[in-house]
Amino acid sequence: MARRKRITRPFASARVLLGHRRSPGSDYALATILAFVAGAANAGGFFALGQYTSHVTGHLSEIPDRLVGGDLPHAATAFLAVSAFAAGASFSSLLINWASFRVGRRQYALPIALQGVFLLCFAWGGIFSSVAGRLFALACLCFIMGMQNATITKISYARVRTTHATGMMTDIGIEIGRAMFGRLRPASGVRADRLKLKILLTLIGAFVLGGITGAVGYSKLGFFFSVPLALLLLGLSVPALSQMRRRA
Repeated sequence: MARRKRITRPFASARVLLGHRRSPGSDYALATILAFVAGAANAGGFFALGQYTSHVTGHLSEIPDRLVGGDLPHAATAFLAVSAFAAGASFSSLLINWASFRVGRRQYALPIALQGVFLLCFAWGGIFSSVAGRLFALACLCFIMGMQNATITKISYARVRTTHATGMMTDIGIEIGRAMFGRLRPASGVRADRLKLKILLTLIGAFVLGGITGAVGYSKLGFFFSVPLALLLLGLSVPALSQMRRRA
């Protein structure tokens, strides 16, 4: 019955997902949606710009490699991507803290809504044919990814992150190792956390599914592949934004 109500009352569900009083279930649902969006934006961005915009580790590794090789332009591009990601995370944190003081609850809706707006702006990145224009589009998408990762990190109190899979795959490996040891030594009491494993596998699946969607979307729509993603984020955030009340 509760599930039926969530389906038939999507606006109420959106307010719950971005509400102030949260539950592990709402974090799980929101993280799954955002992981899908992150995977789609990451894959679509790669085909559009030739860069994985959520792969901060790769960009950081590229900076010294390029510097040693004397390839300063590519080193600068990697530095731009990392800086934009960090700036997006900082901006998201700033917005959430500002909103918590100025408009009270539902403060998480504001950064989600702005990510949707920025994705709408990114949809027009195809008009930039110059090198500078492409760099701007890259920085824009990295900024969005940083915002999203910081937003879900703060919402879930650092329980989940959605724009990269390295940490999630590490945790999956840890739980599989615990399960294997528990089978080999049943008396040890070591067991895998099945709920955690289910959540992690769901997030990885959502990220991969989003990646497939983003790749196909870019092949069909070009930069406009990001419009449905933007509308999804706006659909999540607008109902919660409508409940905001400004504090004196």
